[in-house]
Amino acid sequence: NRSDLSPSSFILASIPGLEAAHFWMAILLCSMYILTVTGNCAVLFIVKTEPSLHAPMYFFLCMLAAIDLALSTSTVPRVLSFYWFNTREISFGACLVQMFLIHTLSAIESTVLLAMAVDRYVAICHPLRHAAILTNAVTVKIGLVATARGVLFFLPLPLLLLPLPFCSSRVLSHSFCLHQDVMNLACANTTPSVVYGLTAILLVMGLDAILICLSYILILKAVLRLALWKERLKVFSTCVAHICVVLAFYVPLIGLSVVHRFGKDLAPLVHITMGNVYILVPAVLNPIIYGVRTKQIQRRILNLFHIYND
Repeated sequence: NRSDLSPSSFILASIPGLEAAHFWMAILLCSMYILTVTGNCAVLFIVKTEPSLHAPMYFFLCMLAAIDLALSTSTVPRVLSFYWFNTREISFGACLVQMFLIHTLSAIESTVLLAMAVDRYVAICHPLRHAAILTNAVTVKIGLVATARGVLFFLPLPLLLLPLPFCSSRVLSHSFCLHQDVMNLACANTTPSVVYGLTAILLVMGLDAILICLSYILILKAVLRLALWKERLKVFSTCVAHICVVLAFYVPLIGLSVVHRFGKDLAPLVHITMGNVYILVPAVLNPIIYGVRTKQIQRRILNLFHIYND
């Protein structure tokens, strides 16, 4: 009997006492989702139509935009359906697919952020070799490797949960499916799933974070060797946008991990808020950060507005 092995569906979390505010929470999430779609589509359009932006750094930015679009689209419409129409149930299969997409896309984004850090290192420390090392073909290969890495490392997560029996409780602590959340509802030994999940996180996000820090240590050493402070600031300013994007990705990720590990007694509002921040905030901020910090993108946006105003 399949009901002895897994539930037919899970129940998405709601905030006790705030059910009446679901409509307004959905309006906020919908607004952030519209900003995400608009901002990231604008980045993709601008880079595609502006030949001067056909360079590795901007191709990586396009990868980030595509990932953010996919990640937000795999979660937000379902959350909005829950808040607006009270459709709290999500099928077991759909939950596993959503979980796989969230973790895989996050892993791909982490790898792309590492590639962008390497791009900044080569551009600053070996500027004469930058064009030869990071060609467009190499950039495409990095994108393919990032995708394969994410899929291979995180495909086993839902597969490890498939054979587990689940207890009577089917209520998740988020309004979408995460591996740790679903795993906690199993009433069997989850050690293999715990060990593999932790190993995958450390070998992907953890290793990427260490290598990004190492890249910036080498960049700082190169910058400090410059004679004038004005030159140092000018060179390092090319890294500011990437540093902000890295923080926008890793801070919510670490916060969500801490909440799962140590925040079992916290109010449901904390879990739901941290989950939504993890999914939406980086996707909203990334195009804004690069739009503010990149003159070529600023100029292209202003040109577009000028065309439409005319």
